[in-house]
Amino acid sequence: MYKLCFFVPEDNLEAVKEALFAQGVGRIGDYDNCCWQVLGQGQFRPLSGSRPHIGSHDQTERLAEWKVEMVCEDGLISEAVEALKRAHPYEEVAYEVYKLADF
Repeated sequence: MYKLCFFVPEDNLEAVKEALFAQGVGRIGDYDNCCWQVLGQGQFRPLSGSRPHIGSHDQTERLAEWKVEMVCEDGLISEAVEALKRAHPYEEVAYEVYKLADF
């Protein structure tokens, strides 16, 4: 089992979650569409050569973003990351993948 964590702007939160749920991410036992999320503030500065979804080149941008965490079965993690990248509006998606231990 893995945990997939990512950061997404509020306008795209539900669409990105739904794309991952459609891949089978967020399933725990007899429950699906499971996730944990919290609102925070993201910051980035688009550099020359980037194609920012939000913001302008060489200007630091700050905006409300959600951090979302979902569990993912071992056999789905590669497809889950690809689905995240396809559904997410950012050119460079900020995400984390953790291998979980079962005790």
